[in-house]
Amino acid sequence: MDLEKILLHKVGDAVTRFKMIREGDRVAVALSGGKDSLTMLEALLLLAKRAPINFTVCAFTVEQGKFLRPFEPMGEYLKQRGVDWSYHTDNPSLRLLEEQPDHGCDLCSRYRRRAVYEIVRGLGANVIAFGHTADDFCESFLRNALFTGRISALPAVTYSRKRDFRLIRPLVYVTEDLTTRYAESMGAPVIPCGCSQRTGTVRRSLRDMLGGLEKDYPHLKETLLSAMGKIETGRLLDPRFLDLDGETESVEAEKTNPFAIVD
Repeated sequence: MDLEKILLHKVGDAVTRFKMIREGDRVAVALSGGKDSLTMLEALLLLAKRAPINFTVCAFTVEQGKFLRPFEPMGEYLKQRGVDWSYHTDNPSLRLLEEQPDHGCDLCSRYRRRAVYEIVRGLGANVIAFGHTADDFCESFLRNALFTGRISALPAVTYSRKRDFRLIRPLVYVTEDLTTRYAESMGAPVIPCGCSQRTGTVRRSLRDMLGGLEKDYPHLKETLLSAMGKIETGRLLDPRFLDLDGETESVEAEKTNPFAIVD
């Protein structure tokens, strides 16, 4: 199976399972210049031609002053591909860089979110697609469990606070080794962001840890993703989901397997 078929199978599976895209949607792809968002854009453009529903795809880029190379080559590439793309400079973010050069990711994300909603509203889109991959989902899951004490990860589908935009992550089943190979096969000019080069962060530590484990367990990320979709609430420590009176669990176990030993 070639790269394109693998990619479309995984993205199509995510879009279908989580009802990400519906009839008449206009999907705005948040194009960061990296391999992941570019791969997502290409996949959604292909799906728009083949899907049994009608939807349109456009793309946009928010300039926050952190690209490590000029963005013009990407613009030329998208123009040649006939992609409906717009480029926006967010002046508040540029001022933030000048006034608080050591600001954290949360503050930057807040500025970006505000800019994204304004841009997408102007594009007439109702769906915003972000390029978070399976790697990002696994790292988010581990970061929350290990450092915040919560069983939580990125949502495949959610909504903006006012519910005027559906936010989707179609690459939930796509690992970064696939986006790397696909972007290279397309000959796309990847434009890195300074944030992706940072070292000494929790995210980098988790990425290195997963990379080391995958040498011995190559399907580790797929297993973690599967775990996120198969939550056994009765086997965790949240009293809201436990039968503390000792009634429900034994009944459910007997229904599933009459010979089950309930521990």
